[in-house]
Amino acid sequence: MKPFVTMIFCLLAIAACKDAERERQLASREAALAEKEKQFALKEADYRALLRWRDSLLAVKDTLGAIAERAWPEDVLGRWNSKTVCKESSCSEYVVGDQRAGAWEFSADSAGLFTKVFDRNALVRVYAGTFDSSAVRLQFRSDSSAARRVEMDVELSRSGTGTMKGSQLLKMENGCTARFTVELVRASNK
Repeated sequence: MKPFVTMIFCLLAIAACKDAERERQLASREAALAEKEKQFALKEADYRALLRWRDSLLAVKDTLGAIAERAWPEDVLGRWNSKTVCKESSCSEYVVGDQRAGAWEFSADSAGLFTKVFDRNALVRVYAGTFDSSAVRLQFRSDSSAARRVEMDVELSRSGTGTMKGSQLLKMENGCTARFTVELVRASNK
């Protein structure tokens, strides 16, 4: 009877080893399947993005309407004299009460609406712009090659009287912020 028990014990041990090997193979196959599903999901996302891109290229667009949408209204278009005053600051470069004067030029091209800011006829920055019936919104983000990362957001109210007033918020990469009041007066030579 002892050899029989020993033989049964050996068979159970061998079966247990085979079960462990099967579990390892099953886990390996599940991991490979999960990786394939992940790769398929990425390819599917790329495919859908390409479809959207193709559809946007094939869409018929009214080019005259698109150009008209990319124009500042007459009460905004052109050159303005500017005065900015720092109202609050946590940045060492800006002190409350600092005043700056310059010129802002609102223009547009096929890429969209933009505003150039000049200081003594030297171009300082270019804002991307949008507008609605009551306000003009401008954004500036320094590019990755800039020495310092800076974000600027400007909101100006449209009064239609030859002046625009609003505020500018400046954020720097070190976490400091500065807030300015902005006043634009229509330049005599549009």
